[in-house]
Amino acid sequence: MPVVQKTAKKTKEVVSYYNPKVWKEKGLKWTLGLFSITAIIAVFVLMFIWSSEPAEFDVLENTYEITGTEQGQKLVNGAVTTATLSRLITTLLDKPGGFIENDKMPPGVLMDDIPNWEFGVLTQIRDFALSMRDDLSRSQSQSIENKNLVQAQIKFNIDSESWMLPAAESSYRKADQKVKDYLDELQKGQAQFFARADNLRTLLNKMQKRLGSLSQNLSASVGQIRVNTDLAGDSAATKSTQTADQSLVKTDWFKIDDVFYEARGQAWAILHILKAVEIDFQSVLQKKNALTSLRQIIRELKSTQEAVWSPVILNGSGFGFVTNHSLVMASYISRANAALIDLKNLLQDG
Repeated sequence: MPVVQKTAKKTKEVVSYYNPKVWKEKGLKWTLGLFSITAIIAVFVLMFIWSSEPAEFDVLENTYEITGTEQGQKLVNGAVTTATLSRLITTLLDKPGGFIENDKMPPGVLMDDIPNWEFGVLTQIRDFALSMRDDLSRSQSQSIENKNLVQAQIKFNIDSESWMLPAAESSYRKADQKVKDYLDELQKGQAQFFARADNLRTLLNKMQKRLGSLSQNLSASVGQIRVNTDLAGDSAATKSTQTADQSLVKTDWFKIDDVFYEARGQAWAILHILKAVEIDFQSVLQKKNALTSLRQIIRELKSTQEAVWSPVILNGSGFGFVTNHSLVMASYISRANAALIDLKNLLQDG
């Protein structure tokens, strides 16, 4: 009996081996497995490609390209600043992977560093568009707003995570077209751009507040005891809610890289805006002897864009063995912010 059973078992195995149904099932499993592995590899490759931050661009060459003006030809006042705003938008939308922050599918939904970089750039675009609408395109508070800039500024403020009805990308693309329409009006003499010291100070004031906040958030990566200075400098000042005289501020460990890349995005955008300001506000800056201060800010902001060689954002202690990327970034941004305050003072008193 044992010999008969073994023979029958072998016969059954041979029959199963040559059974087309069995091979079809095995082939389906192998196909699904191979497809899954290929899909996972493709997602990781795309994540790697999409994680690269856009390089710096030449604001003057960009203006010649957008306006269709020949190299060396005189540009209308405000053209470089406006063209730079347009380029910031198109870079956000047309970089590898496009606009990722509102993605609902892999690999975009799995990424967080570049989406935070995008949000940093978008924050500066929104501030800059508001300055263009309220100050740079108007002679005084009673003057009429430019309709194209009004519509552009409104469209920039759609939720960056909106993915349909409407998608954020489509709204930002329409806003970019309105910025280009304003630039076209400038070239035709149908709109105004006022390069004045008070207008520039208003723009710099927005940047100063952003940089100050970024510096504090970056420094909080290791935790800090902060003294409450909310009412400092005004003995009659009051506030709605009482707070402690001192508080411990520390960025959550899971948010450290988010804060870092948002700061890096804002610094990248401010860097290009100030390069454009150097050209369009040159006469004002020269009169106030402020060009050197502006260039110092640009130099500090360039340092924030150096390559990050570590695969992760490290959070070592202040003088510890392991570096702290957030504190290094905070140092550059704090120095840029200090120079920004000096520049504002020069524009007012110089």
